[in-house]
Amino acid sequence: MRGFFRDSGHLIRPAVVLLAGLGVFFAVRGAIIPKDFGKYGHYRPGALAMIRERPISYAGQDTCVLCHEDEGKTRAAGKHAHVACEACHGPLAQHANDPASNIPKLPEVATLCRRCHEKDAAKPQGFPQVVTAEHSGGMSCKDCHQPHNPHL
Repeated sequence: MRGFFRDSGHLIRPAVVLLAGLGVFFAVRGAIIPKDFGKYGHYRPGALAMIRERPISYAGQDTCVLCHEDEGKTRAAGKHAHVACEACHGPLAQHANDPASNIPKLPEVATLCRRCHEKDAAKPQGFPQVVTAEHSGGMSCKDCHQPHNPHL
């Protein structure tokens, strides 16, 4: 038996290093990953309380249409009917709470339209796509398209 341990030292040392590495890994993992992570799937339930503490950023489409009824009707009649106002205009809960003190800037149309409509092979075939450098000839999208109802 004594010969076994003498000859197997080259196997025992890597096994000890592996076990020590696993021990360090689990110790660091236990210190870093919150205890409730994975309890209900691949998120941390404790994060919900942290998220609730943050101020609300988005007002919601129904709130926007209360004051901006004309834009809402135009958008509802067009291809952007199912695109929320704040998807293009950004979070505007503060504007909805106090419109006079928080006046939002209009989005830059050239970069805004490109976010969704720039040609990309990963997008569905039926989705309107353009190569903006070739499509517009240097003109702004809103020279030909109305953003809330982009028909020509």
